[in-house]
Amino acid sequence: MRKVQEAQMKLGEVDISEIKFDPRSRDEIPKLLRGLQYIYCNFEIRKKVFDILERIVPEEINKNTGRPGMELWKILVLGTLRINCNWDYDKLQEIANNHYRLREILGHNFFNRVEYPLQTLKDNVSLLTPEILMEISDVIADAGHKLVKKKEETLEGRCDSFVLETNVHYPTDINLLFDAIKKVISLISKSGITGYRQSKHNLKKIKKLFRKIQNLKHSSSRDEIKKVKKEEEIKLANEKYIKEVEYFLLRVKKDLDLSILENKKVEEIKSFVIHAERQINQIDRRVLKGEKIPHNEKIFSIFEPYTEWISKGKAGVPFELGLRVCILEDQFGFILNHKVMEKETDEKVTVPIVKETKSKFSDLRSCSFDKGFYTPGNKLELEKILEEVILPKKGKLSAVEKEKENSESFVTRRRKHSAVESGINALENHGLDVCPDKGIDGFKRYVALSVLARNIQILGNILQKKELKQIKRIENSKQAA
Repeated sequence: MRKVQEAQMKLGEVDISEIKFDPRSRDEIPKLLRGLQYIYCNFEIRKKVFDILERIVPEEINKNTGRPGMELWKILVLGTLRINCNWDYDKLQEIANNHYRLREILGHNFFNRVEYPLQTLKDNVSLLTPEILMEISDVIADAGHKLVKKKEETLEGRCDSFVLETNVHYPTDINLLFDAIKKVISLISKSGITGYRQSKHNLKKIKKLFRKIQNLKHSSSRDEIKKVKKEEEIKLANEKYIKEVEYFLLRVKKDLDLSILENKKVEEIKSFVIHAERQINQIDRRVLKGEKIPHNEKIFSIFEPYTEWISKGKAGVPFELGLRVCILEDQFGFILNHKVMEKETDEKVTVPIVKETKSKFSDLRSCSFDKGFYTPGNKLELEKILEEVILPKKGKLSAVEKEKENSESFVTRRRKHSAVESGINALENHGLDVCPDKGIDGFKRYVALSVLARNIQILGNILQKKELKQIKRIENSKQAA
């Protein structure tokens, strides 16, 4: 049994609509909670959000019977709070169990000492899917527009991308091989297969060879004999390292073929064996045979294999390890759409993201981009969808193109485009700097949750400013009297 929110209030509980926040607070928590309060207290918005949340529960499950799970409203509140404040689950647990205002929003009172175990928080927040979060985010953006947008006003978009880094270490052939064999040893020793009592000793032995290679440096001497000697020493160390790993892998593969383990366990161990064999092959080719490994054959993390090596040409940032994320923001700061770009560059997502956004927000009139999104085809397609397209051309401009890009309207809109960097910076400060969640599904959920949390925070900020303006007007009228 899982409900969106308990309909019947308990003794001592405070009505969510009665919760008061400090309008002068500059912290992100009151703004987010204020936005969540507005969602809950506005019947039309709440119904839309709750209807979407109910889709988390599979249709075949009876919602009225069985052990009660965490209410979906609580999952939404805690999930957005964790991302918006850039906390780990330990911090979220501490705040969820002790923050007075938050507990009121969650529906707890002073006497109701419900506490949230760490694993419960992890398991329940992971129930949220990117698709559901995006739908809720659209509802929030639409609600925000009703508060700030004038009747005849249209939406003006600005689109840009940034890199969300995955939580991985710097990849080298030798440390990726060590990661793989370490995982193989750990899993096989816990599997119940006999003959691996000395797994810790085996790992230490391999680690010693790994550390020796790490400490060896290529010679910078002018003496060629010294250089050659050093290169031979490095090759010999790599040979010993991969031979030791290969010997262990042969044992593991033989034992897996004879084992009666569950298929899932065998498959997991085999997946890391494949990673190890690939890294052995690449070390052999690169170090021992002097080959250059093509970029498309490389992998940058065995735990987050979707990780890409991205060079965006930023000053002081030669590369980033992660995935590109494209966002489309409006003039009020609400994020209308986003896309996680797997093996895609900016020009590949230009038209699809605008088409999708236009289908959800029909009053989107214009959108601005930077040069990275330009192709002649993209410009033609966008001009069919939007009334005004601010897409600077790469390379040399013709006389007609120069005149158009120097026009007052184009220049004004292009200058406004830089405001998207402020939105990206806000996202990075509120969670989208490094993704701690595991797997590509966790990565996409983390991005979608961050976008939703950002939209709720903007909604809360608008409400806070309105209240503060009203308070100042009352104070000024009292002073005048």
